[in-house]
Amino acid sequence: MRGVAAVVVACLTVTLAPAGAASGAASGSGLAWRACPGADDTRLRCATVEVPLDHARPAGPTIDIMISRLPATDPALRRGVLLTTGGGPGGAGVPEPLNLAAIVDPAVLARYDIVGFDMRFVERSTPITCGQPEEEPGGYWVRTATHQPLKDTAAEARAYARACARHAGWALPFATTAQAARDMDVIRARLGERRLSFLGGSYAAMLGVAYGTLLPRRVDRFVLDSPVDYDHAWRHFELKRLPAFEENYAAFTGYVADNSAAFGLGATPAEVTETLRQALAKAAVEPIVAGDHAWTASELGSLAVIATFFEHLWPVVATNLAAILAGNPPPIPLNPRPAALPGTPGVPADNHTAVNLAFRCGDNAWPRDLSTYRRDLTRLGARHPVFGPSVANVNPCAFWPVSRDNTPPLASNRAPAALVLAALRDASVPPANSAATARAIAGSRLVTVDKRTHVPLLSGQANACLTGIVTAYLVQGRLPEQDTAC
Repeated sequence: MRGVAAVVVACLTVTLAPAGAASGAASGSGLAWRACPGADDTRLRCATVEVPLDHARPAGPTIDIMISRLPATDPALRRGVLLTTGGGPGGAGVPEPLNLAAIVDPAVLARYDIVGFDMRFVERSTPITCGQPEEEPGGYWVRTATHQPLKDTAAEARAYARACARHAGWALPFATTAQAARDMDVIRARLGERRLSFLGGSYAAMLGVAYGTLLPRRVDRFVLDSPVDYDHAWRHFELKRLPAFEENYAAFTGYVADNSAAFGLGATPAEVTETLRQALAKAAVEPIVAGDHAWTASELGSLAVIATFFEHLWPVVATNLAAILAGNPPPIPLNPRPAALPGTPGVPADNHTAVNLAFRCGDNAWPRDLSTYRRDLTRLGARHPVFGPSVANVNPCAFWPVSRDNTPPLASNRAPAALVLAALRDASVPPANSAATARAIAGSRLVTVDKRTHVPLLSGQANACLTGIVTAYLVQGRLPEQDTAC
């Protein structure tokens, strides 16, 4: 990730006007900074920011948002704050400054306080629960139509939505991306900054887009790594990515077949696909015991999703699947269920899943007629046989107590130009999403890498070209003259 100066110099660039952000000493002098729950690195300090539960009623009830700060390494060069948070929705953001510090160029760390935050209702920020005993695999509620009838899934989804309303009904009307974006502006104000810079990936990048739409004059330098197309979130977006899911899964089974001597799951892609299909069907009836853990179909499916998203993890996923199907513990554990860092107090057992559903269901209205899901399953299940029966299926959003459109349209975004990143073979957020975002934010530039990965910068899969462009933009305010293929 280092040694990119030559690439930066070689890029054709334009210089953006200075933002006039605060410089010099670290921001947030009026906040009570302390050790961060669950973080061992003493460089990272945390504080609590109070925000309105409903930004339309600023004098009403409030909730707490926990922020973390990794100060700029060179106060003399300090430009301002680079805000970040986790993806999902539902991922923690407090640890993210430490993750960014391992990815971005030291010149970026010299100039910015890297500030993370747990989004509203996540972990350290007034967390919510739907009253469930554990997280869903991947923190994402999904059921497969091939494993149970639609009416049974609908009954399960309805019960889950009712439990969420019972345990978190006070929060659900305010679990929207637009509300979370306005939390970001309260953070900006409490830190004493005129403008915010931001670096986020996947859903967090979509959150950055929402901030720019609602508060364009507060935007400084925004790096959006694989943003979801705000206009298509959520069901339309999820259905549209099915072809990419199937394509990447086929590539994964091809890799496993090419290495059949190592994995023993099949000598052809068709054989590997059938081996895994049978394993999932078996686990749906009775979990597969491997060591001290019984693997459910949903947990095995979450490993397949990881492989679909990240080509560099294919050897890990294939090795683990081979071990599990042989009844052995996976040698390179990948926790199928999200968990807070050890030492993080007060996080409900199902917090990440509860938040993921709250925002995906709360951003806009989902179809409430089961015939819509039945039609989609018939149409897309046959066309996309691996993932169609899951992605097109009904989920708790069909029965959510809050059902209205809360998303500001992408076309209304008037923020300054942003740097938008994408991988050309990203199944999680296909590159058309990044391209639409870059087109909508005037003057933005799209930088792509030809890789089968998600969030190429934040996953550590960027090449020197891409990281060099990111560094030039964040350090010097320079965007490429045109969209760039790295």
